Amino acid sequence: MHVPDGILPLGMTLGGWAVAAGLTAVCLNRIAAQPDPREGLPRASMMTAAFFAASLIHIPVPPSSVHLILSGLMGAMLGWYAVPAILIGLALQAVMFGHGGLTTLGVNGVILGLPALGAFALTRGLGHVTHPVAAALVSFATGAGAVALAVTLFAMVLLAGLPAHLDAGAERAAIMALALAHLPLACAEGLIVAAVLGFLRRTNPEMIGAR
Repeated sequence: MHVPDGILPLGMTLGGWAVAAGLTAVCLNRIAAQPDPREGLPRASMMTAAFFAASLIHIPVPPSSVHLILSGLMGAMLGWYAVPAILIGLALQAVMFGHGGLTTLGVNGVILGLPALGAFALTRGLGHVTHPVAAALVSFATGAGAVALAVTLFAMVLLAGLPAHLDAGAERAAIMALALAHLPLACAEGLIVAAVLGFLRRTNPEMIGAR
């Protein structure tokens, strides 16, 4: 679920870069304000590698195929480090495998970065949820909601940037089919995040809702 080069008009790609730069600046500023900004780098490196690898494994879901997005897990595990980590992973995918584009790196970073920050905000509230079932439901919503938001942003960007010479009706139908194909993925990522955060709550709770 990456927007490739040559799809969006120049204004949208430049706007994507501007928004991505703003998000990154905010995140780096929050990271720099921490007592030890380097403390989260090993975890960020590990999660960037997982994000890079997971999104290259495509799973057929007719009429399309999907891959793990992991933006919810990135936000839950990395906090403010999530957006820079996602941008690095996307850049490596674009350069090494042509997955996504370089001109649309900003747009793709926003599509996945905003849900990650939303997951971060939601996960920070887990410390106030003590009942295990309620915590599991919040964790599931974190993972599934991040995928749903990313798919929504992806569809909105494509619909807004459709070239005039294309059949708008056919393109809308194709984008809608692609979005619906991600519903099973949203459930799967919700279960993944619920399982990972459930394990961390029992073994290493300080890793949940990282600063």
